[in-house]
Amino acid sequence: MPASTHASVERVSLLSLLRHPRYRPLARRLLVAVVAGVVVGFLLLSWRAGVTAAVLAAIADVVVRARSHSTVPAWRRASVAERRTEAQLKGLERRGYRTLHARAIPDSEAQIDHLVVGPTGVYAVDSEKWDKRLPVRAMSHRKLFLGPFSQKARLDEALWEAERASQLIGEALGREIVIIPSLAIYGPAVPWRVLNVRGVDVFDGGHVRKWITKRERSLTDAEIERIYEIAERVLPARYPEPSAQDTSARPSRNTQRVSSER
Repeated sequence: MPASTHASVERVSLLSLLRHPRYRPLARRLLVAVVAGVVVGFLLLSWRAGVTAAVLAAIADVVVRARSHSTVPAWRRASVAERRTEAQLKGLERRGYRTLHARAIPDSEAQIDHLVVGPTGVYAVDSEKWDKRLPVRAMSHRKLFLGPFSQKARLDEALWEAERASQLIGEALGREIVIIPSLAIYGPAVPWRVLNVRGVDVFDGGHVRKWITKRERSLTDAEIERIYEIAERVLPARYPEPSAQDTSARPSRNTQRVSSER
């Protein structure tokens, strides 16, 4: 009897499909619905109530997942605060300032939201969106609070980021370079213009441009370009721009909603 010319077809079971990574959310949703249906049906001794509970549980899972998972690619995500600061910094370009956004500190999870290099110096700006219902206050230039919550860890992080970036750029440049750290706060009222707390300048996010341009000129155009080129090299982008091939496969930037916040 001649051998069959048809390749054997492997049967795919429902269980194997649910184990596939692509269908794991569906499997979890099914489990949530079944558990909810069984529990409610058992407690109320009604299969109709159980079915209703299962449907409602599945819907709730869909809503929770949609709110907690962003479909926007990581390289495009930016917080509301970061976008507001970026919009202000664009206005400095014609005045000789260069800016790098979302730059990672190598060998760490830290990130400088905006590194600005210009005539008045080099600046590390971290944009913060805080709860506007809570007051911002400081004590003796050493402590910063949002309501009852100490922001010491956030200040220390901003200071360390700037110091580490200074070290990396200075080593490549061949001389010491000072980077001024800052927190640009959006949301609550900040009861001062600029206040240095634990070595970090803290101010209302709407004052970013004034904070940068108020100082005297300290860098030449050649120095600005050199520092910018080194910073671009030693501080990699946290979310690298995609290649042209990847971009063509993605929807237009204008068709995507940016919804995540820091």
